[in-house]
Amino acid sequence: MMETDDYFTMRAAAAPTEAGRYVDGAAMDSVEVLPGLGIRPVVSERMMVNFVSFAPHTEAPMHVHEEEQIAIVVEGDLEVDLDGDVRTLHDGELAIIPAWVPHGMRTHETACREMDIFSPPRRALLQRLEAASAGTPSQMSSGGGVEHGAEKPPSEALP
Repeated sequence: MMETDDYFTMRAAAAPTEAGRYVDGAAMDSVEVLPGLGIRPVVSERMMVNFVSFAPHTEAPMHVHEEEQIAIVVEGDLEVDLDGDVRTLHDGELAIIPAWVPHGMRTHETACREMDIFSPPRRALLQRLEAASAGTPSQMSSGGGVEHGAEKPPSEALP
């Protein structure tokens, strides 16, 4: 590698703000945000990734939020409405959702697994996770990610 290659540089402009860590997303408990819609969130200082499971005939209603979002379909089909532009996304396809753009998602006959990436972390979801963990052993790690092995919230979570 040449010294002029800035993509893989070792010249840090500042000190790290937190330590790196590994998370076993498959071992995390799912949090049900709506019937049939479960998430397993992983949070860092400036990003959030949610592993999302939609059961058949499940809808995330139209909504807006200040955070930017990228939704990536991993398995199955997902109908996405981006401010009236409705399309069905399949494996590997994604939607880029800027701040404040109205959007909603739904499944039809089949289930879907997708990943949502938020920057910064979605504040409303962080508040919901904190409320769900109230009165139980802490589900939030020091970096904000939900730890696997924590107790499930009172609602029945998806696998």
